[in-house]
Amino acid sequence: MSETTFTPRVFSGIQPSGNLHLGNYLGALKRFVDWQAKDVETIYCMVDLHAITVWQDPADLKKSTRELCAGFIAAGLDPEQSILINQSQVPEHAQLAWVFNCVARMGWMQRMTQWKDKAGKNAQNASLGLFAYPALMAADILVYHATHVPVGEDQKQHLELTRDIAIKFNHDYGVNFFPETEPVIEGAGTRVMSLRDGTKKMSKSDPSDASRINLTDDADAIAKKIRKAKTDPDALPSEAKGLEERPEARNLVNIYAAMAEQSVDQVLADVGGKQFSEFKPMLADLAVAKMAPITTEMARLMQHQDEIDKILARGAERAREITAPILRKTYDIIGMVGPSSL
Repeated sequence: MSETTFTPRVFSGIQPSGNLHLGNYLGALKRFVDWQAKDVETIYCMVDLHAITVWQDPADLKKSTRELCAGFIAAGLDPEQSILINQSQVPEHAQLAWVFNCVARMGWMQRMTQWKDKAGKNAQNASLGLFAYPALMAADILVYHATHVPVGEDQKQHLELTRDIAIKFNHDYGVNFFPETEPVIEGAGTRVMSLRDGTKKMSKSDPSDASRINLTDDADAIAKKIRKAKTDPDALPSEAKGLEERPEARNLVNIYAAMAEQSVDQVLADVGGKQFSEFKPMLADLAVAKMAPITTEMARLMQHQDEIDKILARGAERAREITAPILRKTYDIIGMVGPSSL
């Protein structure tokens, strides 16, 4: 098997399911922007095909896809530097996913913890798409020969499956065609928790709007939610180990650290000994300074949806310059008859 050198390339995606929040920003969007600043090609995707594994209202899906694109740009992603796409406009994602459906094994899919969590006891009524979701995710990544994928901890198992699919494909056909993609999980803000319960992840599905900071919240709403965030009565510790049994305190310190681009220990060196009555205003000021401009820019962009649509169409054109040759070569490897320029 000949050695192949893969060009460094980053791919990641977010479901356009509405209500972007601080967890999406710190856990994904901010990190996407950090990668864009490096000497590496970056491709970021609104994964609308993944979204329909559960039923979506068509009008809401269109709005959420455009809003997510606006969020990407408002957070600092430049459509000229990074390729921004919605998944359904690049058909090679779905075409390669079928190939991977035939490579992946049923047992692999049944072991996915997200399948077990989402399907639960109602697995017989879950969509086939939800079951095959990880094969489409593998196709999203490998159709670009992506070498690195920034993801949350909850997606790590899917990245391991992506590597398994790449390895099996390469072995089955005696090639070294698909890379063994590396997950990139880093930073204090990769898992942002609820402002009302520090043991639960911040989520758009939480019935309490006070549990999250939405990217559409204005400065007053952001400050109010932080002031009302659940805490405990003790002062902040001076070392990170002092947060171990204090989930709400740990969450607020993690959020501050992520937005200030400091380590938790650096933050605690400055604020150790302070009460939350002192720390919360500091956090609110920082959050407003970081988030309010994003909110304003998202609102502006959503007034020009035709421009968003043009950005996505141009992104799809650029993406297909990468994906079409990779799919053609994949088909050639597995024995499909058709034109090949490679």
